[in-house]
Amino acid sequence: MPAPEPTPIQTDQLHGIAHETIKAAKFPQLATIDIDGQQPRLRPVSPVRVDQNFTIHIASLKSYQKTQQLAQNPKVELCYLAPNHDQVRVTGTTSIITDPKLTADIWQTNPLLRQYLKTPDNPDLIIYTITPTKVRFMREWALSYHNVPLP
Repeated sequence: MPAPEPTPIQTDQLHGIAHETIKAAKFPQLATIDIDGQQPRLRPVSPVRVDQNFTIHIASLKSYQKTQQLAQNPKVELCYLAPNHDQVRVTGTTSIITDPKLTADIWQTNPLLRQYLKTPDNPDLIIYTITPTKVRFMREWALSYHNVPLP
């Protein structure tokens, strides 16, 4: 049986389609490199904010292995896979949020953070910003990526 034909994509719609895919996927997989630089590591993460320019904020705990991995090598890739199998890959670099206003805003808009960590001053809380260098979208069965324009 041949693979189904993918739905055509208008390039001027890529930005919106990529955001729809991110919203539908919910839990992307985050790829980092182990601190010895030899082994990729992959895990699901729960972004706490996705901006229109594909800047993504992820909350974590300082005790997690990814904290040490990102300190050693801030280059990452996120892969969002929607239930319809469309995917968005965000390649970028991480930095730690140090802006108290941004941290407070993220804290106020995320009930799960408040439920599990109780206070934004929790010493184990760390929020990363992933600044995209490349965003790619693939429609299921298309077998090729479209580069999503970044501002």
